[in-house]
Amino acid sequence: MSKKKNEEVNDNENVNENINIENLQGNPAKQSSSADMIEERTIAKKLISLYKIQQICSQIDRIRVVRGELPNEIRDLEDAHEGMQTRIEKYKEDIEALQDQIKGEKISIAESQALIKRYEEQQNNVRNNREYDALTKEIDYQKDLILNAERYIGKHTAGIETKEEEIKGFEEKLQEIYEILSQKKDELTDIIADTEKEEADLIEQYDILKENVDQRLLSAFERIRKGARNGLAIVQIEREACGGCFSVIPPQRQLDIRLHKKIIVCESCGRIFIDKHLIEEEGLA
Repeated sequence: MSKKKNEEVNDNENVNENINIENLQGNPAKQSSSADMIEERTIAKKLISLYKIQQICSQIDRIRVVRGELPNEIRDLEDAHEGMQTRIEKYKEDIEALQDQIKGEKISIAESQALIKRYEEQQNNVRNNREYDALTKEIDYQKDLILNAERYIGKHTAGIETKEEEIKGFEEKLQEIYEILSQKKDELTDIIADTEKEEADLIEQYDILKENVDQRLLSAFERIRKGARNGLAIVQIEREACGGCFSVIPPQRQLDIRLHKKIIVCESCGRIFIDKHLIEEEGLA
């Protein structure tokens, strides 16, 4: 009885082994047909993954369009705000420099006045006209220095007043920029609050889907999408023409696209083709 059972087990193992071998080998015609079907399914899977990725990218684009130019406007306003602050600081430094020059001129005036007083006292004790005239020349020279210093003080004072007036205008403009910047930032914050989670979810889906596409094909897809005005890198045939650039597609090429045995791109714009029936089968239309 035990021997009979062993024989039955061995017979079953031999049958299973024969089935496995037949499935793996088969006849050449069946093997070729099977390989073609596998290849078609692989290409179809890649195309569907790309199409899904494109749908996700389009949704992300829509979110970013809602934000519009706000991020760029904010950057420009921040640059303008920073530039205005820098200009105000520069003008304040110029005023400090002019004030230092005025202080220096006042010191020079005081020194010249002290010399004039001393020379005038010395004139009272001179012994001849030559010494008197020499002291008179020194007094006149110091008076000229005082006049020049006073002119410089007047010029620098006017310069300070001008720059202070300009700083006042800059500060008003700075406040205006700040208010607009705050408003724009609030707008962007509200938009981001409304769309941030949706965008994060879409990016996560994108990261998952791209694992189903080889890197070379994905890179080509992203390059085409970046260069396309409408952001579409994979398109259908529309009225026997490319759905991206509307170039007419020959009948044989249309057939190849429907069979999806290989990745086919538009000869005019480089976009990748996908058969509309494949999209409909996946419920992505």
